[in-house]
Amino acid sequence: MKENYIEEFTSRRGYTSPRHASIIAGIGYASLFILAVFANFIVKEGLIVSGNVVESARNIMENTTLFRYGMVSFLLVFLIDVFVAWGLFILFRPVHGDLSLLAAWLRIVYTVFLGVALVFYFQALQLLEFSAGLENQAYAALEAFNSVWLIGLTAFGLHLVVLGGMIVKYRTAPIVLGIILIAAGTAYVIDTVAHTVLSDYQSVAGILMAIVAVPSVLAEGWFGIWLLVKGGKRKEG
Repeated sequence: MKENYIEEFTSRRGYTSPRHASIIAGIGYASLFILAVFANFIVKEGLIVSGNVVESARNIMENTTLFRYGMVSFLLVFLIDVFVAWGLFILFRPVHGDLSLLAAWLRIVYTVFLGVALVFYFQALQLLEFSAGLENQAYAALEAFNSVWLIGLTAFGLHLVVLGGMIVKYRTAPIVLGIILIAAGTAYVIDTVAHTVLSDYQSVAGILMAIVAVPSVLAEGWFGIWLLVKGGKRKEG
């Protein structure tokens, strides 16, 4: 009776149910995965050669349309993440209101940093199109994009840690999923700290990339599927 009353109340008052919020967040996760892979690994990593200003500038100018598609993809990631943060807040609010709000704010902070970073991404293209001879300034703008985004990923990592902690403590999803989310979030934070304190980060970049990529792909892929299939459903009995 109580559950029926809550469902009736939320429907009348215009509240979104945890199940609907979970589906929205799950669709967002699936979209983010596709867009982020394209924008980061196909476009950014494919066109920008680390440490090589001239070749990076030439690649961008020869593939301007692709570079712009990557920029639009990053922009969509920026916008979709807002809806994902909102959906996850609604989903986990009945579990622990304060921690759910903290997780949402951490994801929003990350999203804001990505939005700021995109300014430098767009500026790099403008500099290259404005005049020849500005390759160094354009490359510096791209490095600024990486730095700002990297700082934002620290907040994203903490967001995953909070979500994983709630899952582990309150059994809202498989405990193993919560543990892997915590591991992925911790890896993001460690990678950012390593960028800051290591003068020769490139010597360990491959190792740290694996430490970040393996748990994050596994955790966020599994989490996205769980959101679509089971998130927000009432437990029987």
